[in-house]
Amino acid sequence: MLLALVAGPVTAAGPAVGAPGASNAADGVAGTDGVDGVWRTDGYGTVLTLADGQLREYQTTAVSCLPGDSAQFSGRSADGAVVYTGADETVYRIRGQGRGRARLHVDGSVGDRRLRRLPALPGRCTQTEPVGARAAFDVFWHTFEENYPFFAAKHVDWCAVRDRYRPKIHDGMPDGELFALLRAMVRPLYDAHVFLDADETGFFAHGRPGTTVPSPELDQQAQQYVEHQDLGGTRLRSFANGRIGYARLADGTGYLRVSGFGGYDSASRSYARDSAVLDGALSEVSSPRLKRLILDLRINGGGSDALALQVAERLTDHPYLAYAKRTRNNPHDPAGFTRPQPIRVTPTPGRPRYAGPLAVLTGGETYSAGETLTQALMQRPTLTVRVGQNTQGVFSDVLTRSLPNGWTFGLPDEEYLTPFGTTFDGPGIPPDIRTGDLVHDIGREAPDSAFTQALAALRAQDRRPPKPDAPARKGRAPDHPAHKGRAPDHPAHKG
Repeated sequence: MLLALVAGPVTAAGPAVGAPGASNAADGVAGTDGVDGVWRTDGYGTVLTLADGQLREYQTTAVSCLPGDSAQFSGRSADGAVVYTGADETVYRIRGQGRGRARLHVDGSVGDRRLRRLPALPGRCTQTEPVGARAAFDVFWHTFEENYPFFAAKHVDWCAVRDRYRPKIHDGMPDGELFALLRAMVRPLYDAHVFLDADETGFFAHGRPGTTVPSPELDQQAQQYVEHQDLGGTRLRSFANGRIGYARLADGTGYLRVSGFGGYDSASRSYARDSAVLDGALSEVSSPRLKRLILDLRINGGGSDALALQVAERLTDHPYLAYAKRTRNNPHDPAGFTRPQPIRVTPTPGRPRYAGPLAVLTGGETYSAGETLTQALMQRPTLTVRVGQNTQGVFSDVLTRSLPNGWTFGLPDEEYLTPFGTTFDGPGIPPDIRTGDLVHDIGREAPDSAFTQALAALRAQDRRPPKPDAPARKGRAPDHPAHKGRAPDHPAHKG
């Protein structure tokens, strides 16, 4: 996958305006003027070349430069961005900002990435890279060393890991042995956004101990359980290729279940199509006449943060700050990050919205975009209560990389910050009301304690006097790290 995309079924984007033109001596392809050349991303360890209507990726570390995927020029968007589309329908939008600077936006993600122009492609990128087990090990180790933000939080000494395992690496060793060593290096991270795909040799990924990886089978079990335990056997109305379910209880409570943010149309992989399907589903279930709403994210495999934010935008009448996003950008300093980029929730204009009391059900099987939505709803102006268990604890987009032997792997390189400059990576977002675990309840055929307590908490609000509408929030929270650079007490502030 070209560049970093969020974990889950995130792919492409909406229609671009324009089409490739004839060759032009000044810029190679008409319409790409101003962005052709060589660019380095701020963070992400990536160099891009834009020439002759093609975007090419180079994945860089201190010891390597490997070619990645590519995308073709497909026109200009309405706001003037130069648009490239990959073979997997992923869309990249690049906007020049003058003085050798530009911004890149990947549809389906949130926020932009800064680009700085380079005079030429780095020399290493024009050389033949070494192959063999040692080269694969070095690329693997350096990619984590230069991009992974959480070694300290995970209590892992990555240099000690190198010293332990590199002496065991030798060219010509069996693929199975190399795979086992690389897997052993990252297993102690217990990070669900870390994976290693060694083709036929093996695949490795796992989450936080005590949690279960979401799957279609588990999702189906959960739906049947909820329908019979909590909805009295009433079947959910199904939307978005079965990934969204909705029911309205007799007392005016809405129940909205979302198992992922993407894959909403089996005939299309595009982000634009997913967004349109989600918009239609939310228009059918959103209603200001609801007395209360339960949003169930307990079996949610993640996906597009932009789609998750689209849900938050239907659950408020006032704009507010959701979180801020930053990425590691200094290979030599684990505390070096890009300036936090604020991500806001803006009410969807011209669409039905619900802004009343909300309960969000979460658990260890709430992953990635399910967690960023939970984090965004924590700042919601209207009453919002979290019920269940801690979420999985993985928020970043996944930086997907290749090894010289053709294997692929992925890792997180971003932090999603609260208004206080902290993150929930690792332990996950805790609930306000801790209850039993859905996966365990299904196995024991026990009552759904999270649903029961969420409904009780929301009904209790009916007996309280109404509060005046929350005022619209303007600008950033004064203590948000994006307001004046980094939070004063953050270690990166003194880095």
